Amino acid sequence: MDRDDVAQWLDRYSEAWRTYDPDAIRSLFSEDAELFDHPWEEPIVGRAAIVEDWLADRDEAGTYESSYEPWAVDGRRAVGVGTSTYHVNGGVRVFHNAFLLEFDDQGACRSFRDIYLEQP
Repeated sequence: MDRDDVAQWLDRYSEAWRTYDPDAIRSLFSEDAELFDHPWEEPIVGRAAIVEDWLADRDEAGTYESSYEPWAVDGRRAVGVGTSTYHVNGGVRVFHNAFLLEFDDQGACRSFRDIYLEQP
């Protein structure tokens, strides 16, 4: 993986979140992927389980936007950074994200860890 590959993956991630298209979500992850929503929780394991979890907890269309870019790339490992912005109840909530990513040989994500903080 190089910087452009990771940037494209992050763009596809944002698009999958925007559309909630099961095929788009599925295309992001390897069959044996692990997704950690929080560092202290057990991961969601397997592409099918990740798609199911993602679709079960949808954000309302038009209430969020995202912008992510590669920060570091080292072979199959990468760090993506950016913001997730939610427009809810007349206000704005901005979260700063760091994604710890590990990819397989085909460019599918094998391990996804989302670490985030809400901007005060």
